[in-house]
Amino acid sequence: MSGPSNFTEKDVADNVPETGSIDESVQPKGGLAGLEEQQSWNWFTIRTLITSGTGFFTDAYDVFIINLIVPMLGYVYFKESGGHIPSGTEGALKGMASFGTLVGQLVFGYLGDAYGRQKIYGLELMIIILGTFCCAMVGSNAKGSTVIEYLTFWRFILGIGIGGDYPMSATVTSEWASAGRRGQLMSIIFSMQGIGNMMASVMTLIILACFKNAIIADVDNLDYVWRVCIGIGCIPAVSTIYLRLTMPESPRYAMDVENDVEKANLAVARATETTVENNNTAADVLANQTAVADAKAKRNHNRDFMEYFSRWENLKVLIGTSSTWFLLDIAFYGVSLNQSYVLNAMGFHGDGTVYDNLWRTTLGNLTVSLLGFVPGYWFTVFLIEKMGRKKIQFMGFAMLTILFVILSAAFHQLQKIVPLFVAVFTLAQFFFNFGPNTTTFVVPGEVFPTRVRATAHGISAASGKLGAILATFLFNKVAEIGGAPGEHAFLPQLLGIFAGVMALGFLCTFLIPETKGMSLEEIEQRGMTREEILARGMTPIEAK
Repeated sequence: MSGPSNFTEKDVADNVPETGSIDESVQPKGGLAGLEEQQSWNWFTIRTLITSGTGFFTDAYDVFIINLIVPMLGYVYFKESGGHIPSGTEGALKGMASFGTLVGQLVFGYLGDAYGRQKIYGLELMIIILGTFCCAMVGSNAKGSTVIEYLTFWRFILGIGIGGDYPMSATVTSEWASAGRRGQLMSIIFSMQGIGNMMASVMTLIILACFKNAIIADVDNLDYVWRVCIGIGCIPAVSTIYLRLTMPESPRYAMDVENDVEKANLAVARATETTVENNNTAADVLANQTAVADAKAKRNHNRDFMEYFSRWENLKVLIGTSSTWFLLDIAFYGVSLNQSYVLNAMGFHGDGTVYDNLWRTTLGNLTVSLLGFVPGYWFTVFLIEKMGRKKIQFMGFAMLTILFVILSAAFHQLQKIVPLFVAVFTLAQFFFNFGPNTTTFVVPGEVFPTRVRATAHGISAASGKLGAILATFLFNKVAEIGGAPGEHAFLPQLLGIFAGVMALGFLCTFLIPETKGMSLEEIEQRGMTREEILARGMTPIEAK
């Protein structure tokens, strides 16, 4: 760890054997050691889960609700084309949030490292609230821009906030957790995506039921329905904004980057619900202030980033976390944002009336979410600390490759056996989440050092979002090859392409290390010589 300690470099070096291990008796016991020793759940742990988890609930709700309201927008604003939105317009409407998310991931990841978690955390949620509210309230000009165009713009703004939530919540959760439960806590945060996805379907069904008679009487009443469906996404975000804005600075950022031992100790005491004995003399306080000022004067995030990733062993890991997330999201968002088409192929389509079509499509989304989407997340929560990140990711990519091959090769045969089609498709959703969809979020939040963690996570997440954009804009066009508009004749072959993409993800997983059971300090020291460790003011830790 960086920052002043009770030991000089000579004291540490004298106790470090040639193997690079260190006698436990000379390791500092204060500061972050208390965080590693905290294993029980307390109020601060629960607060962290609520603060970060609610953000991901909102993110998922806002991202996936578009899949349910696009058919409504078609019925209201595209009557002349039978309720079908042109593929280009639909792709932009669904994909613009992904463009904003990519921007937010890069920008907030950089800001989180350069200025600290405390100063930035909460700004992304404000943008989410603004974007969600404006999406629900969009209108159109008498001439010029339409409702769809304004909605597309505000979903871009919404996406910036959603993107910022990825690196910020990942690093905040990771840096407040101990080695033995870090993966589990991060998985719980990310699992809220599944709950958000599920609640998007639940709320849509409730609102459709409330407006049933109005919709049957006049299809234009769907204009109320889709606005209410979007607007509800503001509620959880508003309810936790205070918790985000009052979240204390991460103790690891305070120690490793700001060199502020006092702030780190106070933060750890707050997290572990212990009392800090203040025996500091005026000289101790002055020394800490001097160290903080010195660290601030020397800090240069751009230089630190370039210096760290100029080494191949570090760059290789970033390539691994970025490529696996990129490949995963091609299939994940290609399927998730266009799930209604797959559900129609399964038989989840109505009797031809507007209300019944919407009801059955939403019911199909809820069915898949309950059977595969949500359980997959929670299998990861309970098993990630036992199986490890890498094993789960390997397993997920392998199973997805097999399942997409089955869906592609036997697509038309499966259509005739709907229960089997549902089973195979929900298994694919299950292994997305008991697999790489969760681990690609967890690994970059722990495998990089504190000074570049948020930036590297943002780059990895943005790579994934690039895959999502690619899938969103190409899916509708590629799926239409060889058939009439809206028929999606090429869908079986597209699922086969996804199988190949998942196989590539399996291979790229070899680039990432296993981090199960390792503290963030141990992970940071991997690949560093003893001299480099001491030069950064850190205490060498014996590798496991």
